[in-house]
Amino acid sequence: MNSLKYQLRSIRRDKMCILTFLLPVVAGIAINLLFGVSFQSISETSFGVIQSEATDDTVAWLQQNGIVTEYETLDALRSAVNDPSTQMIGVIQVDDTIQTFISGDELEVNRVIADTLPQIYENQREPLPVEQTLIHMKTGNEGLKSLLIAITLVTAMFMGCTFNAMNIISEKEDGIKFINQVLPMTTRSYVVQKILLGFVGGTASTIVTASICMRIELVQVLPFLLIILLSAYISALSGLFIGTFSNGLMIGIVYIKIIMILFLAPPIFFYLIVPDNAIVFWLSYILPSSATFYGIMDLFNRQSAKLWPALIALLLHAVLWSIVYKLVQMRSDEV
Repeated sequence: MNSLKYQLRSIRRDKMCILTFLLPVVAGIAINLLFGVSFQSISETSFGVIQSEATDDTVAWLQQNGIVTEYETLDALRSAVNDPSTQMIGVIQVDDTIQTFISGDELEVNRVIADTLPQIYENQREPLPVEQTLIHMKTGNEGLKSLLIAITLVTAMFMGCTFNAMNIISEKEDGIKFINQVLPMTTRSYVVQKILLGFVGGTASTIVTASICMRIELVQVLPFLLIILLSAYISALSGLFIGTFSNGLMIGIVYIKIIMILFLAPPIFFYLIVPDNAIVFWLSYILPSSATFYGIMDLFNRQSAKLWPALIALLLHAVLWSIVYKLVQMRSDEV
């Protein structure tokens, strides 16, 4: 117990460990703030009309298709349209029709809208000889937000790898490794303490990050917790491997970078490019982070039935790498 308290104090003084814990949390806050802004409203078409000329029906019709700003005079409207910082389309009411004008430096889509708007306005009163069906959909940035949140959560879950690796390497360089060898503590206790530190750090970082930027249903809480716990354990175990085989800080950092690239890049690539029924996609479960990433995306997509392959893959990884590390430890003890 005293040894565990010492490990906790050592981590508290390690700025790298603190940054490792806080980085996903800061990223989660940034994602929430970024996607709190509606990109649909930013890209919405802007119309300018003359207040005394445009009828209420015309203004209401334009408001269904974009943002409408009223100006008192034609000169004021032309100045607003010609302002380089705007993409405004000028609309002038002429009896029962409208005319449009633009400055000439607009986007191509706004130019097309300005050219076709009068004809659309004339045809709006004619009933369409077709059945119209409204399909409600999520905002265009919802998919991107889910992807960024999944990447952030995977990073948080696998932060235990950096957590443990840097801690063990620091102990080697400071000579604490030799002190641990003479302490009344078995190798098993030492390994359990190290895994526990990285496991708790990765789990806490993930839960805090998820509480900031992710909303899940009650029935999804248990599967999500299982994904977090298994992923955090595998991550902490990976940190032990890196710490064991690293002879210096620079070598350890290189190993960490390689592992993090392998953890993050392939799952994103396979998820976006490869069909989920392809053999290559199933082979990507060789990486534990792939199972974590796919599981989180299934939670976002409300596809709970697809979570079982991810959970089974993570469980197999946890058992397999535990056995491998046990064999490595037995061999090092013999040496």
